[in-house]
Amino acid sequence: MSPPLPIALNVRSYGRDSGADRHDFAQLVLPLAGSLAIDIAGREGRLDPCQAAFVDRDTRHSQASDKPNRSLILDFDPATIAPEVVDRLSERPFLPLTPAAGKLIDFMGLLLADGGTHTHTVELWAPLLFDALASALPAQRSRLGILLAAMEAQPGFAWTTATMAMRAGVSVSRLHALFREELDSTPRTYLSRIRLRHVREGLARSDHSIAKLAFRNGYADQSALTRAMRLATGMTPAAYRHLARETVHKKQ
Repeated sequence: MSPPLPIALNVRSYGRDSGADRHDFAQLVLPLAGSLAIDIAGREGRLDPCQAAFVDRDTRHSQASDKPNRSLILDFDPATIAPEVVDRLSERPFLPLTPAAGKLIDFMGLLLADGGTHTHTVELWAPLLFDALASALPAQRSRLGILLAAMEAQPGFAWTTATMAMRAGVSVSRLHALFREELDSTPRTYLSRIRLRHVREGLARSDHSIAKLAFRNGYADQSALTRAMRLATGMTPAAYRHLARETVHKKQ
């Protein structure tokens, strides 16, 4: 992958109505704290420190939040990264953040908070970030492809490392090695991210009870889901749902 040369990198916060925007460069929205709603060409999602977003050039988008939030915004020329990565980002603009990507984002956030950073530092950092983000996207030839598709389709299944290994056609030890090599994660951590993403989508877009969403997505009970969401986002499921619905209501 060619090193991307950023046009700009800065920290922004979004209010209740930031207005729609469109520009001739691509953009990554990388949350540092809080959460925000984003609409990318009619596809709506919610960003938090577990999920980022990619906005391709000349794509209409808008962001909104009525709570404190901070995000790193990286503007760049999409021609400077591999075309297949841009294609995969465009197909799935809402990006689950791997531990590696999260640490890179936190690192740059700290540098900027301490008084800024040099362009050379950003140019060294950006390729590492793109590699970390690309590792979370399904690859056509990934040896884990069948397993990951099954986990996405059945987040509530009682997945164990043994059943995951069986579905992938490898041993348990090889399964752990593949997750490290391809996703920079462990099987359990990656499964947890899938489940939380499905729960967040259900909280924002459905009227299912929190207990039902917990059960459907593999949590023992509502308390287990609440603990997981607090750890990942700093919010309870009820608070997340309230915020998501408030944001949608104010946009209408």
